[in-house]
Amino acid sequence: MTLCNAGSLLAILTVLFASSLSHGESPSPAAQSLIEELNLTESTQPIAKQAGWNPKRVVVMLIPALMNTSDNFETELQKAAGDVELVFDRTGSFVPAPELLVGSDGVIGFCTPPMLKNADARLLWVHNYSVGMEYCVGASETQLENIVFTNNKRLSGPAIAEHTIAMLMALTHNLPAYQRAQDEGEWQRELAAGVTFGELKNKTLLVVGLGGIGTEIAWRAHGLGMRVIAIRRSSREGPDHVDYVGLSGELHSMAGTADVIVNALPITAETTGVFNKAFFDAVKPGAIFLSVGRGKNTVTSDLIFALESGKLFGAGLDVTDPEPLPKNSPLWHLPNVIITPHVSATGADANQRQRIIAVENLRRYVNGEPMLNVVDMSRGY
Repeated sequence: MTLCNAGSLLAILTVLFASSLSHGESPSPAAQSLIEELNLTESTQPIAKQAGWNPKRVVVMLIPALMNTSDNFETELQKAAGDVELVFDRTGSFVPAPELLVGSDGVIGFCTPPMLKNADARLLWVHNYSVGMEYCVGASETQLENIVFTNNKRLSGPAIAEHTIAMLMALTHNLPAYQRAQDEGEWQRELAAGVTFGELKNKTLLVVGLGGIGTEIAWRAHGLGMRVIAIRRSSREGPDHVDYVGLSGELHSMAGTADVIVNALPITAETTGVFNKAFFDAVKPGAIFLSVGRGKNTVTSDLIFALESGKLFGAGLDVTDPEPLPKNSPLWHLPNVIITPHVSATGADANQRQRIIAVENLRRYVNGEPMLNVVDMSRGY
């Protein structure tokens, strides 16, 4: 037998071995429902074709947010793993102890510099509980080439979208002022004079970043009768409920036509600081700015000026730069600003979706199938 034929036979046997494993040959009904509902994408080739694929030991970081969604999370993971050894990190830490990583070819948890530094040379797969990959820095060129990175993109979209709409409705109906009056035990009907933005129907909402989160926000805004436009980097394609999809170079011109602007961007070199003075100068006077992407997308001092000068009607911020927001930041005291501490992705339903897909991706990894939510590390998402 020639070396070439031997290599081909080995590849065939590898795929056959992957397909013969009995730890679940198809997604669970819950996983399949999420794949279809949120349009989750899978990799173009089975992970069994990745050089070095030979699942033996996977470290799983157990965090309260996921454990609280089901008493059976560990059981579900064990079933998906079959004969593959699972090592559970129960400390609740963001970084597993170095000794847990020895000999491990997979990690389900958080992608961090210490984890990558302590990783075994066999590490082939990392599933990041977070959507953002900005903390997954420090990977060597070898790791970037050899490791398949997956994450929770699109899974938090519904929760973040509802949070976004909640901030929008609160701002347009002057609810922060009523809350302050309630805290003082005061009945102030005159606060109704602050409801000046008008109703949302027929107003234009611009989503900057039409990914999984942006698409969910757009759908809800459309349901409220808003005209929805969007910007995305990759193409002009978008769902039917988005009237127009522009490219990155159209940000300023489109911002000048929008009554509400939503930052739903990931953080990359290209998206850092895009919401700056030039952007706010281009914004339609009296617009609302909502930020649920990443804090570093926005130049904070320029945002503060736009709010204090009256250029913006108001802002809803779930992300800020820096985080945590310092106590002396003027943003805390502006009456037309709502601030939440980077929590829009949280909630029982979002955590349950994350648990289901962590189990599903483990099943796919063990069986050598195409993985869900693979991250293009060159882009960062």
